[in-house]
Amino acid sequence: MNNIKPSLFGINKSNRDFTLKETWGKNQFNSSFPASLCCYLASKNLSAISLSITNGEFSSSTIEINDVFGIEPSDPDLYFAFESQHTPYQKFIIGTLPRTDLVIQKESSGQCLSGLEIKLTALPDNATYNLDDEYYGSEIVVRPDTIVYLACSIALSLSNELGDIVPDIIIKDWSVPHLVLKKIDKIISIIQQISYALEEKQHSFLIQPIWKTIGKSPRLADNCLDVFAWSNAGFSYFISSIANRNTDANGINRQTRTVVWLYKMLLEIKHKGKFNHKTIIDTLSFNTKNDKAFASAGNITNKYMACDRLKNPTITKSEIKNIILGGGQNLLSPERRFDAIIFNSPELF
Repeated sequence: MNNIKPSLFGINKSNRDFTLKETWGKNQFNSSFPASLCCYLASKNLSAISLSITNGEFSSSTIEINDVFGIEPSDPDLYFAFESQHTPYQKFIIGTLPRTDLVIQKESSGQCLSGLEIKLTALPDNATYNLDDEYYGSEIVVRPDTIVYLACSIALSLSNELGDIVPDIIIKDWSVPHLVLKKIDKIISIIQQISYALEEKQHSFLIQPIWKTIGKSPRLADNCLDVFAWSNAGFSYFISSIANRNTDANGINRQTRTVVWLYKMLLEIKHKGKFNHKTIIDTLSFNTKNDKAFASAGNITNKYMACDRLKNPTITKSEIKNIILGGGQNLLSPERRFDAIIFNSPELF
């Protein structure tokens, strides 16, 4: 009789029970599988791709998974706390600290080693599927809570240096778009300077695994999986680069608003030691919904993620069976989208 239970490679201790079907739902799988994929990379002595600041400029290099996690993935004391609070950040928060996708802890002490946002993204996306492979990109959708964690991450990294790096910008009413736009170039420049200042103290902040298909089809490419790790410095640089510096713009778009949020959060930490993220996000909505911070399509992200492993991911589809174990694939509950069913049913026509 087969006693092998559904599981994911490397996740031996966590707050999720992988023998239960509900643990394999979309929201859970989208963070559990990437954590397991990281462990699998480490088991093969493979690094992740690091998107960070090196020698004063944004670049892609490699980073060991133990440096992403803050602990060896094979360490028996490693505990995966999914959708949990990275408690070292609570000191910066007025109110309740949001949860992040994955907190890496030591089981013995409960010590939080790293708090990681996770974005499992498809390659190519709708903006790049008709281009050559080297121009494929993945759309990334970022939550407001991600920016809260980014602010905390920056504050913890820079510590007492924060006050010197974040100058005061005086605006009579921060909720009025045209008043903020007058100073937007300076605000964006400050966030970019912060990314450079973080270089010696940066750490992994957001994990972005990619899964590659053959064009727009639902078929996986032979080489289909890889992991990109944005550092807090790299991600700060990214959002400062995609924001609109035009002081004569008609309004403040989501990307630009995100930079304003981040600056205001850091400014409050500078003056008060903590910030009220709910007040900042709600007050500085600039007539746009707060359901997400921003989204960036693959034709934008390609510029930052471009490398040999974006074109040719390192893990093959034949290896997925080494990551999803014990029949776990049978517990998956994919979304049943009518357009996907029609697209994959050519016999109907």
